[in-house]
Amino acid sequence: MTTVAARLSTQLATRLGHRPTRRVVAPEVRRRRRVQLAWALLVLNVMTFFPGAPHLLPIPGSVGKLIAQLALIGALTVALMVNRPVRIRPSVFIFLLLTLAAEGLLASVRAEFLFGALFRAGRLCGFALVLWLLTPWWTRRDLLLVRTHLMVLWAILASVVLGLFVAPGLALTEDRLGGIIWPIPPTQVGHYAAVAAGLTIVLWMSGHLRRAVAFTSVLVAIPVLLLTHTRTALIALLAGVLIAGLSLFTARSRVRKAFAIGIVVFSVGALTLSSVVATWLARGQDTQELGALTGRKAVWDSILAQPRTTFETFFGFGLSNKSFNGLPIDSNWLGTYYDVGLVGVALTIMLVLFVLTAAWFRPQGPHRALALFLVAYCVIASFTESGLSEASPYLLELTLAASLVYSTSTREGMR
Repeated sequence: MTTVAARLSTQLATRLGHRPTRRVVAPEVRRRRRVQLAWALLVLNVMTFFPGAPHLLPIPGSVGKLIAQLALIGALTVALMVNRPVRIRPSVFIFLLLTLAAEGLLASVRAEFLFGALFRAGRLCGFALVLWLLTPWWTRRDLLLVRTHLMVLWAILASVVLGLFVAPGLALTEDRLGGIIWPIPPTQVGHYAAVAAGLTIVLWMSGHLRRAVAFTSVLVAIPVLLLTHTRTALIALLAGVLIAGLSLFTARSRVRKAFAIGIVVFSVGALTLSSVVATWLARGQDTQELGALTGRKAVWDSILAQPRTTFETFFGFGLSNKSFNGLPIDSNWLGTYYDVGLVGVALTIMLVLFVLTAAWFRPQGPHRALALFLVAYCVIASFTESGLSEASPYLLELTLAASLVYSTSTREGMR
């Protein structure tokens, strides 16, 4: 009787010219899509445009960089539109991030290249502000931000695969796969592929992703990662998935089955493909190059030997493009020390430790597993990649981990 009455009521409303009642959910759908758009724009902002990298579309370097930087303004605009009136959640992580941004601004005032340093410091402040405005959506049970981040990564990988099919010779420059639709270096492509594969696996182990979708995602992401020859991303992926899987081991039978299959596959692979794996890891480098960490060690030694005042020791030389004498630093900790000094290093360590500690004390479940994967990945990658102290994919993913371990005592949010 209830169903019949509801159907008659809908028909009567239609005849009287009223809209169907199902459109009542439209405001919530619009809010969710705007949050997703703001997050996607943040990802676009940290996808630095490299004009020197091979790319297919004739996009001038200045235009590409402008698009990436305007994405942050777009993200801030969308975040303010969806969060009206402005409501923010108290967060230790955001407080530490804003403190780091303020410290970077202070250090940049004395920088040699003042305009560039102040621009990067202002960008970090704006980046932190957008993340703060999105805190009301940290507590959603549907993992909105995680799913949005994964969908954006799928879109990035799709553009990389498309470029590989359209112009394989250009995409595989120096036998390493890079993005050529939007110029993305192989190391960044490897990072995106590893995080996409890791999030997919952990979501599937948690029962939040269908097998067919997870299989398709991994089937694309893993070959892309291998084609980039990015060793750090592969090691961080394996370690992150292992830690996340162990956190779910006693709760999910599919995790135990996956571990059993993984042990068998690893054992067979170690016996039959050891030479192939060794060749892939060596990447054509000799023992001396591997010992010097592909030239990184020389740059790191130069940074530590750089003369500095007491102020520069504690607060750094100001935010840079993470290079030293024209060479990439390729270390989050030494890059942070160079830019924002010991204070910045301490704040970055506090950011990581806060998320790791909060994840450790969370109840067993998908939120904890996803957060542990992201933190483990960021920590391992931080030794040969930079980004935890600047607006970057690594900082975005560390914030994603912080959203997953937000205190349940203050959960009352927008669902």
